[in-house]
Amino acid sequence: MNSRQPISAARLSSPVRRPTPNPRLPTAVSPYVERRTSIAQQDSVVERPLSAVGCRDQSARIPNRIPYLIALACLLAAASPATPQAPSDPTQLTIGRLHYGGGGDWYANPSSLPNLLERIARDTRLPVATREAVVTPLSPNLHDYPFLYMTGHGNVRFTDAEITALREYLTTGGFLHADDNYGMDESFRREVQRVFPESELVAIPFDHPVYHIVYTFPDGLPKIHEHDGLPAEGLGIFYQGRIVIFYSYQSDLGDGWEDADVHDDPLDSRDRALAMGVNLFAYAVAQRKSQ
Repeated sequence: MNSRQPISAARLSSPVRRPTPNPRLPTAVSPYVERRTSIAQQDSVVERPLSAVGCRDQSARIPNRIPYLIALACLLAAASPATPQAPSDPTQLTIGRLHYGGGGDWYANPSSLPNLLERIARDTRLPVATREAVVTPLSPNLHDYPFLYMTGHGNVRFTDAEITALREYLTTGGFLHADDNYGMDESFRREVQRVFPESELVAIPFDHPVYHIVYTFPDGLPKIHEHDGLPAEGLGIFYQGRIVIFYSYQSDLGDGWEDADVHDDPLDSRDRALAMGVNLFAYAVAQRKSQ
Protein backbone atom coordinates (compact mmCIF):
# COMPACT_ATOMS: atom_id res chain seq x y z
CA MET A 1 0.00 0.00 0.00
CA ASN A 2 1.35 3.41 -0.85
CA SER A 3 2.71 5.26 2.17
CA ARG A 4 1.48 8.66 1.01
CA GLN A 5 -1.63 9.77 2.87
CA PRO A 6 -3.33 13.16 2.28
CA ILE A 7 -2.98 15.35 5.34
CA SER A 8 -3.85 18.89 6.28
CA ALA A 9 -1.64 21.94 6.04
CA ALA A 10 -1.68 22.13 9.84
CA ARG A 11 0.76 19.19 9.91
CA LEU A 12 3.51 20.95 7.98
CA SER A 13 5.97 20.57 10.82
CA SER A 14 5.56 16.80 11.31
CA PRO A 15 8.71 14.64 10.98
CA VAL A 16 9.67 12.73 7.88
CA ARG A 17 9.51 8.96 7.46
CA ARG A 18 10.90 6.53 4.96
CA PRO A 19 8.63 5.55 2.07
CA THR A 20 7.26 2.10 1.52
CA PRO A 21 7.47 0.98 -2.13
CA ASN A 22 4.15 0.28 -3.76
CA PRO A 23 4.01 -3.53 -4.24
CA ARG A 24 1.84 -3.07 -7.34
CA LEU A 25 4.57 -1.23 -9.22
CA PRO A 26 6.29 -3.17 -12.03
CA THR A 27 9.80 -4.40 -11.38
CA ALA A 28 12.77 -4.36 -13.68
CA VAL A 29 13.78 -7.28 -15.84
CA SER A 30 17.10 -5.74 -16.87
CA PRO A 31 19.38 -2.90 -15.71
CA TYR A 32 19.68 0.37 -17.54
CA VAL A 33 22.24 0.33 -20.35
CA GLU A 34 23.29 3.82 -21.38
CA ARG A 35 26.32 5.68 -22.69
CA ARG A 36 27.51 8.68 -20.67
CA THR A 37 29.69 8.94 -17.55
CA SER A 38 27.73 9.41 -14.34
CA ILE A 39 28.95 10.69 -10.99
CA ALA A 40 25.92 9.46 -9.06
CA GLN A 41 28.14 8.02 -6.34
CA GLN A 42 28.96 11.58 -5.25
CA ASP A 43 25.36 12.38 -4.34
CA SER A 44 24.10 11.59 -0.86
CA VAL A 45 20.42 11.22 -1.69
CA VAL A 46 20.78 7.66 -2.98
CA GLU A 47 23.00 5.36 -0.97
CA ARG A 48 21.78 1.91 -2.05
CA PRO A 49 21.00 0.38 -5.45
CA LEU A 50 17.34 -0.01 -6.38
CA SER A 51 15.82 -3.42 -6.93
CA ALA A 52 13.15 -2.32 -9.38
CA VAL A 53 12.88 0.10 -12.25
CA GLY A 54 10.58 2.94 -11.22
CA CYS A 55 10.48 2.04 -7.52
CA ARG A 56 11.34 4.83 -5.13
CA ASP A 57 14.88 5.12 -3.84
CA GLN A 58 14.86 3.48 -0.43
CA SER A 59 17.12 6.12 1.08
CA ALA A 60 15.11 9.08 -0.24
CA ARG A 61 12.63 10.23 2.38
CA ILE A 62 9.13 11.56 1.86
CA PRO A 63 7.99 14.21 4.34
CA ASN A 64 4.58 13.52 5.82
CA ARG A 65 3.94 17.25 5.86
CA ILE A 66 3.62 17.48 2.08
CA PRO A 67 1.09 14.95 0.66
CA TYR A 68 -1.70 17.46 1.27
CA LEU A 69 -0.36 19.26 -1.80
CA ILE A 70 -1.64 16.39 -3.89
CA ALA A 71 -5.20 17.19 -2.90
CA LEU A 72 -4.61 20.88 -3.55
CA ALA A 73 -3.11 20.16 -6.93
CA CYS A 74 -6.10 18.15 -8.07
CA LEU A 75 -8.15 21.35 -7.85
CA LEU A 76 -5.97 22.83 -10.58
CA ALA A 77 -6.88 20.25 -13.19
CA ALA A 78 -9.16 22.56 -15.17
CA ALA A 79 -6.57 23.45 -17.81
CA SER A 80 -7.47 23.22 -21.48
CA PRO A 81 -5.04 22.34 -24.25
CA ALA A 82 -3.27 25.18 -26.04
CA THR A 83 -1.85 23.42 -29.08
CA PRO A 84 -2.46 20.32 -31.17
CA GLN A 85 0.33 18.68 -29.17
CA ALA A 86 -1.57 19.22 -25.91
CA PRO A 87 -3.55 16.42 -24.24
CA SER A 88 -7.17 16.13 -25.33
CA ASP A 89 -8.53 15.68 -21.80
CA PRO A 90 -9.05 19.15 -20.25
CA THR A 91 -9.09 17.65 -16.73
CA GLN A 92 -5.43 16.65 -16.97
CA LEU A 93 -2.39 18.62 -15.91
CA THR A 94 0.69 18.59 -18.07
CA ILE A 95 4.02 20.27 -18.74
CA GLY A 96 4.40 23.01 -21.31
CA ARG A 97 7.63 22.55 -23.28
CA LEU A 98 8.79 26.03 -24.17
CA HIS A 99 9.53 26.57 -27.86
CA TYR A 100 11.92 29.52 -27.83
CA GLY A 101 13.79 31.41 -30.55
CA GLY A 102 17.49 31.97 -31.10
CA GLY A 103 18.36 28.71 -32.80
CA GLY A 104 18.78 26.46 -29.77
CA ASP A 105 17.39 22.92 -29.76
CA TRP A 106 14.34 23.54 -27.59
CA TYR A 107 13.10 20.06 -28.58
CA ALA A 108 16.06 18.19 -27.01
CA ASN A 109 15.56 15.03 -24.95
CA PRO A 110 12.26 14.00 -26.57
CA SER A 111 11.58 11.05 -24.25
CA SER A 112 12.27 12.99 -21.05
CA LEU A 113 8.95 14.69 -20.35
CA PRO A 114 6.70 11.68 -21.06
CA ASN A 115 8.84 9.68 -18.63
CA LEU A 116 8.64 12.41 -16.02
CA LEU A 117 4.86 12.68 -16.40
CA GLU A 118 4.58 8.93 -15.92
CA ARG A 119 6.61 9.19 -12.73
CA ILE A 120 4.54 12.12 -11.47
CA ALA A 121 1.34 10.14 -12.03
CA ARG A 122 2.74 7.17 -10.16
CA ASP A 123 4.19 9.03 -7.21
CA THR A 124 1.55 11.70 -6.62
CA ARG A 125 -1.71 10.39 -8.13
CA LEU A 126 -2.12 13.78 -9.80
CA PRO A 127 -4.32 13.72 -12.93
CA VAL A 128 -1.53 14.23 -15.45
CA ALA A 129 -1.42 13.67 -19.19
CA THR A 130 0.95 11.21 -20.83
CA ARG A 131 2.51 13.84 -23.11
CA GLU A 132 3.67 17.41 -22.75
CA ALA A 133 2.25 20.33 -24.69
CA VAL A 134 4.44 22.53 -26.92
CA VAL A 135 3.97 26.23 -26.21
CA THR A 136 5.62 29.55 -26.94
CA PRO A 137 5.69 32.57 -24.63
CA LEU A 138 2.91 34.06 -26.76
CA SER A 139 0.61 31.01 -26.73
CA PRO A 140 -2.86 32.28 -25.79
CA ASN A 141 -3.40 29.46 -23.31
CA LEU A 142 0.00 29.69 -21.64
CA HIS A 143 -1.59 30.22 -18.24
CA ASP A 144 -3.29 26.84 -18.47
CA TYR A 145 0.07 25.21 -17.75
CA PRO A 146 1.35 25.40 -14.16
CA PHE A 147 4.81 24.18 -15.21
CA LEU A 148 6.90 25.29 -18.18
CA TYR A 149 10.10 23.47 -19.11
CA MET A 150 12.91 24.60 -21.36
CA THR A 151 16.19 22.92 -22.26
CA GLY A 152 18.75 22.80 -25.04
CA HIS A 153 22.39 23.08 -26.00
CA GLY A 154 22.41 26.38 -27.89
CA ASN A 155 21.26 29.94 -28.07
CA VAL A 156 18.09 31.23 -26.38
CA ARG A 157 16.45 34.46 -27.50
CA PHE A 158 13.10 36.02 -26.65
CA THR A 159 11.45 38.90 -28.44
CA ASP A 160 10.33 41.95 -26.47
CA ALA A 161 6.73 40.73 -26.65
CA GLU A 162 7.78 37.31 -25.35
CA ILE A 163 9.68 38.90 -22.46
CA THR A 164 6.54 40.77 -21.44
CA ALA A 165 4.37 37.66 -21.74
CA LEU A 166 6.78 35.48 -19.77
CA ARG A 167 7.03 37.97 -16.95
CA GLU A 168 3.25 38.29 -16.77
CA TYR A 169 2.90 34.49 -16.69
CA LEU A 170 5.54 34.04 -13.99
CA THR A 171 4.34 36.86 -11.74
CA THR A 172 0.75 35.59 -11.74
CA GLY A 173 1.37 32.04 -10.57
CA GLY A 174 3.45 30.44 -13.33
CA PHE A 175 6.66 28.45 -12.95
CA LEU A 176 9.55 27.85 -15.34
CA HIS A 177 12.12 25.09 -15.00
CA ALA A 178 15.15 25.81 -17.18
CA ASP A 179 17.45 22.81 -17.52
CA ASP A 180 20.86 23.48 -19.02
CA ASN A 181 21.62 20.63 -21.40
CA TYR A 182 25.22 21.85 -21.59
CA GLY A 183 25.35 24.86 -23.85
CA MET A 184 22.53 27.30 -23.16
CA ASP A 185 23.89 28.81 -19.94
CA GLU A 186 25.23 32.13 -21.26
CA SER A 187 22.23 32.99 -23.40
CA PHE A 188 19.73 31.83 -20.81
CA ARG A 189 21.24 34.05 -18.11
CA ARG A 190 21.14 36.98 -20.52
CA GLU A 191 17.45 36.44 -21.27
CA VAL A 192 16.52 35.96 -17.61
CA GLN A 193 17.95 39.38 -16.87
CA ARG A 194 15.63 40.79 -19.49
CA VAL A 195 12.61 39.12 -17.88
CA PHE A 196 13.58 40.11 -14.32
CA PRO A 197 16.07 42.99 -14.55
CA GLU A 198 15.59 43.73 -10.87
CA SER A 199 16.51 40.21 -9.73
CA GLU A 200 19.46 37.84 -9.91
CA LEU A 201 19.71 34.09 -10.08
CA VAL A 202 20.57 32.98 -6.56
CA ALA A 203 21.42 29.63 -5.01
CA ILE A 204 18.32 27.96 -3.56
CA PRO A 205 18.94 26.90 0.05
CA PHE A 206 19.00 23.16 0.66
CA ASP A 207 16.23 23.50 3.23
CA HIS A 208 13.83 25.08 0.72
CA PRO A 209 10.58 23.10 0.20
CA VAL A 210 11.45 22.42 -3.45
CA TYR A 211 14.03 19.92 -2.16
CA HIS A 212 11.66 18.29 0.33
CA ILE A 213 8.11 18.53 -1.02
CA VAL A 214 7.81 14.87 -2.08
CA TYR A 215 11.33 13.48 -1.88
CA THR A 216 14.05 14.80 0.40
CA PHE A 217 17.33 15.94 -1.16
CA PRO A 218 19.43 17.07 1.84
CA ASP A 219 22.29 18.23 -0.42
CA GLY A 220 20.13 20.00 -2.96
CA LEU A 221 20.06 19.38 -6.69
CA PRO A 222 21.41 15.93 -7.69
CA LYS A 223 24.33 15.70 -10.09
CA ILE A 224 23.40 13.52 -13.07
CA HIS A 225 26.07 14.13 -15.74
CA GLU A 226 29.68 15.22 -15.54
CA HIS A 227 29.71 18.31 -17.79
CA ASP A 228 32.61 20.45 -16.51
CA GLY A 229 33.04 18.45 -13.33
CA LEU A 230 31.54 21.24 -11.25
CA PRO A 231 28.92 20.67 -8.54
CA ALA A 232 25.28 20.76 -9.55
CA GLU A 233 23.62 24.08 -8.78
CA GLY A 234 19.96 24.76 -8.18
CA LEU A 235 19.52 28.46 -8.91
CA GLY A 236 16.37 30.50 -8.81
CA ILE A 237 14.59 33.76 -9.41
CA PHE A 238 12.28 34.61 -6.52
CA TYR A 239 9.21 36.82 -6.83
CA GLN A 240 7.23 37.75 -3.73
CA GLY A 241 8.80 34.92 -1.79
CA ARG A 242 8.26 32.08 -4.23
CA ILE A 243 10.48 30.53 -6.87
CA VAL A 244 9.25 31.52 -10.31
CA ILE A 245 12.29 30.24 -12.25
CA PHE A 246 14.27 27.18 -11.20
CA TYR A 247 17.51 26.79 -13.13
CA SER A 248 19.22 23.40 -12.92
CA TYR A 249 22.85 24.01 -13.86
CA GLN A 250 25.72 21.50 -14.12
CA SER A 251 23.21 18.72 -13.45
CA ASP A 252 21.32 17.75 -16.63
CA LEU A 253 18.13 16.45 -15.06
CA GLY A 254 16.50 16.08 -18.49
CA ASP A 255 19.10 13.55 -19.63
CA GLY A 256 18.33 11.57 -16.49
CA TRP A 257 14.64 11.56 -17.41
CA GLU A 258 15.20 10.08 -20.85
CA ASP A 259 14.58 6.47 -21.87
CA ALA A 260 16.94 3.98 -20.30
CA ASP A 261 18.73 3.19 -23.56
CA VAL A 262 19.61 6.80 -24.41
CA HIS A 263 22.42 7.56 -21.92
CA ASP A 264 24.83 5.75 -19.63
CA ASP A 265 23.23 6.66 -16.32
CA PRO A 266 22.94 3.97 -13.65
CA LEU A 267 19.50 3.16 -12.31
CA ASP A 268 19.93 5.09 -9.06
CA SER A 269 21.09 8.22 -10.89
CA ARG A 270 18.11 8.12 -13.24
CA ASP A 271 15.79 7.55 -10.31
CA ARG A 272 17.10 10.61 -8.48
CA ALA A 273 16.68 12.75 -11.57
CA LEU A 274 13.04 11.69 -11.89
CA ALA A 275 12.43 12.17 -8.16
CA MET A 276 13.76 15.73 -8.38
CA GLY A 277 11.47 16.32 -11.35
CA VAL A 278 8.52 15.16 -9.27
CA ASN A 279 9.49 17.68 -6.60
CA LEU A 280 9.68 20.51 -9.11
CA PHE A 281 6.28 19.75 -10.60
CA ALA A 282 4.63 19.34 -7.19
CA TYR A 283 6.11 22.65 -6.02
CA ALA A 284 4.92 24.44 -9.15
CA VAL A 285 1.36 23.14 -8.77
CA ALA A 286 1.18 23.82 -5.04
CA GLN A 287 2.53 27.38 -5.19
CA ARG A 288 0.18 28.18 -8.07
CA LYS A 289 -2.76 27.14 -5.91
CA SER A 290 -1.61 29.52 -3.18
CA GLN A 291 -1.76 32.55 -5.49
